[in-house]
Amino acid sequence: MQSEASLTRKQFDLLNAVVTSSSPLTQRQLEEKTGHSLGTVNRLSKELTEAGYLKNGAVTPDGLTALEPYRVKRAVFIAAGFGTRLVPVTLNTPKPLVRVNGKRIIDGLIDACLSAGIKEIYIVRGYLAEQFDQLLYKYPMIKFLENPSYNESNNISSAVCARYLLENAYVFEADLLLHNPSLITRYHYVSNFLGIPMERSNDWCFTVSDGVITKQKIGGLNCFQEVGISYWDAQDGAKLSGHLLQAFEMPGGKELYWDEVPLSVFADQYRVEVRPCTAGDVTEIDTFKELKAIDKTYDVK
Repeated sequence: MQSEASLTRKQFDLLNAVVTSSSPLTQRQLEEKTGHSLGTVNRLSKELTEAGYLKNGAVTPDGLTALEPYRVKRAVFIAAGFGTRLVPVTLNTPKPLVRVNGKRIIDGLIDACLSAGIKEIYIVRGYLAEQFDQLLYKYPMIKFLENPSYNESNNISSAVCARYLLENAYVFEADLLLHNPSLITRYHYVSNFLGIPMERSNDWCFTVSDGVITKQKIGGLNCFQEVGISYWDAQDGAKLSGHLLQAFEMPGGKELYWDEVPLSVFADQYRVEVRPCTAGDVTEIDTFKELKAIDKTYDVK
């Protein structure tokens, strides 16, 4: 949670709805966008106007200042792995740089960040690291972090490399095909992880109670399937810095996935919400067979 939140959750919801809209919103539209009742929207509008955060339905400079603690400062991409299950394509190309229907997988994620005003972008690289340099022609703002241990450990080693950059930060698995760029937003109230509601999942998933992740596991019923896009607020990002290194140095720690640290190993010290999305919003291409199904150019007989 934010340590010094000056906005209530509902106040944040309304300000965020207004500031991220491309045109003025009616009270009915705010009701729909925030999920709060019309009466609540009217009360919040009055509160925020009296506080000087809204004027004539628009966010004021003071309102932007109030939103600043919740602004995403940076994005960190975990991109050091080999991509074994996508062989033969990944024999010569890191998985995030594989083109799907003519576009590199990672480009969709980076473009969504830039559209949301997130311009501080870090990529943790390892396997065929030099190939990521090609991104600089299109995205000169990118900074690279080198992971020398990528082939000796799981992706926790990449998170350890970026552990000082996780406050007010998105963390992305860099091999996700993003179909709904609006999932990447400029402001977040609390730490959260994207998840797809599922009646049954055989993949990594969450048990959720009142919108909060209570358990991370493999496979389950009536759960949320984990999507590798998360946000960490200032307080949780600071805690993660120490917990990642602590877990990495534990016996067997190198075999952990980085997200197991806040969601399993030190779960009692975090309160992470699930942010629901749909299976149509984002796709993780796990196998070469799945790649061929999405992009027919790979289906060479």
